[in-house]
Amino acid sequence: MKKNATIYILSLSSLVCLMWMLGLGWVLVDYAQGSKKELNTPNTLTAKAPSGGVQLLALGDSLTRGTGDQAGKGYIGYLKDKLAEKTNEKITLTNYGVKGATSKELAAQIKQQEIQRQAKNADIIFITIGGNDLFQGGETLSHIDDNTIADLSASYNQNLKEILTTIRFTNKEAPIYLIGLYNPFSDLENSEATSKIVRDWNYASAETSSAFAKTIFVPTYDIFQQNVQTYLYSDHFHPNKQGYELMADRVASLISWEVEEN
Repeated sequence: MKKNATIYILSLSSLVCLMWMLGLGWVLVDYAQGSKKELNTPNTLTAKAPSGGVQLLALGDSLTRGTGDQAGKGYIGYLKDKLAEKTNEKITLTNYGVKGATSKELAAQIKQQEIQRQAKNADIIFITIGGNDLFQGGETLSHIDDNTIADLSASYNQNLKEILTTIRFTNKEAPIYLIGLYNPFSDLENSEATSKIVRDWNYASAETSSAFAKTIFVPTYDIFQQNVQTYLYSDHFHPNKQGYELMADRVASLISWEVEEN
């Protein structure tokens, strides 16, 4: 009786041990596969960038996204087309524009691993940012308060410094083109006051960007100042196709030599 019990206990112990070893084996296999997947993830700083040609990186808000353009290209899409006409180099565009983005959000976005990789390999970088910081859906300019605008400007320029510092740490050579703001409300009441606010905002942005090497501020205020509604989408805020094309013309006129040299 005792002998049978001993055999039963030994058999049960062996079975439990075998199951434990099998379970450990599955855990180790799963762990190894998981580690392999992590190492093979393409969105890492060590991922290989496309070779050859000119790499364009577009960052920013809905203007970079192309909101208001029925073709969905925006200024950066038309700009790519214009630059492609002036070079035999292959031009690759990576667009990370986010509708509604603020400077604070962009400052956080460019610290993401994939954005860092793209910035590191970019030949030319373009940024539209600040419109949502200032206009806030039209609230700021419909209820003008000098102290509020001063605070918004100070916060924005601090974020802009952080954005440009991060980019320059990652890529010291690529020219950066910061696109200035236009005034979509220049044909409404208080147009003189709102226009001055936008001009002052652009002046501060240009001053901030001038402290960074190879960083060019691109004015767009004058493009929209005359007959602003002609160049705006039906929301009376974003550019339409014609407005975006004019923005692309302005930027292209400043960087055509960059493409020719690459």
